[in-house]
Amino acid sequence: MRADRLVSLVLLLRRHGRLSATTLARELEVSTRTVQRDIEALSAAGVPVYAERGRHGGFALLPGFQTELTGLNHDEALALLVAGSRRGAQVFGLGAALASAMRKVVDALPESYRVTAAGAAERLLIDPDTDLLSRRLVEDDEVPDMVVAAIRRAVFAGHRLRIHYAATGQAPQWRTVDPVGLVTVRGQGYLLATKSGEDRTYRLSRVLAAEELSEPAQRPERVDLERVWKERSTRFRTGGDLIAVLVRVNPARRAELVRTALAVHAEDVDADGWPRLDVTFQDARHAEWALWQLATDAEALRPQWLRTRLRHRAAAIAARYEPPSSAAGC
Repeated sequence: MRADRLVSLVLLLRRHGRLSATTLARELEVSTRTVQRDIEALSAAGVPVYAERGRHGGFALLPGFQTELTGLNHDEALALLVAGSRRGAQVFGLGAALASAMRKVVDALPESYRVTAAGAAERLLIDPDTDLLSRRLVEDDEVPDMVVAAIRRAVFAGHRLRIHYAATGQAPQWRTVDPVGLVTVRGQGYLLATKSGEDRTYRLSRVLAAEELSEPAQRPERVDLERVWKERSTRFRTGGDLIAVLVRVNPARRAELVRTALAVHAEDVDADGWPRLDVTFQDARHAEWALWQLATDAEALRPQWLRTRLRHRAAAIAARYEPPSSAAGC
């Protein structure tokens, strides 16, 4: 781990020239004291790093530290840089590793490719946070690094996995599963797995803890993850008692609705600025409960039976709190 950090430190100095200890600490996600110890270790190892004192001081390298990565053309270098902006690495807990890898690739590129590819990459934006209507991307809550790391190890090693999972409307339970792969869609991460031979899909943000087991997973040696995801998505949309609801929601409570729903299939914005979403709930009871929690900050537009249920429920509450009528003749 420290060796990787030392390499990243050298590459940061090569790329930017001179950087303060505070900047290096932020880039490497360590303390300034750790940066100072790493600088001392590099100097002791013969790396020509030196400190410049003063208001605009920092650490820098003497010229000459570079190893070129040959065999890449301009478009290949550009593809690598663009890949660094994808959200999947963040969802799967690989953001820091990807940033470190990108620094190494950029530093190793021939000078001509480094300049032109980096400049071109600045003119490409992949998956921004919002679209032209300012609709924010649906993103999961952050998954703890230890949890996603354990899941990732089990997936890659082909080992069984124990997860403490909080399904919608249920108390968290421990489950032992056979991991198949990881998928990210619109900022949401999913674990595809099987449990007792049955297909299962788990949202990463609902995994509270994870433990990689030593026993091998029962799964095919090869997998077409894109095909598997399409098949599961189709079954998910068309099977069981799932309820599709068109709902308007106060923008301030949109995230609450999205967290409660199983999936968001489409989104638009009404003239008054309220998002209009096509969402899926587990069943009728789940849909009624979720919208009732939002009170007047949400309105189910369809199906009609759900509107009727919510109206009857509201009427019953209103009747319960109706003030008593005055006694006759008083």
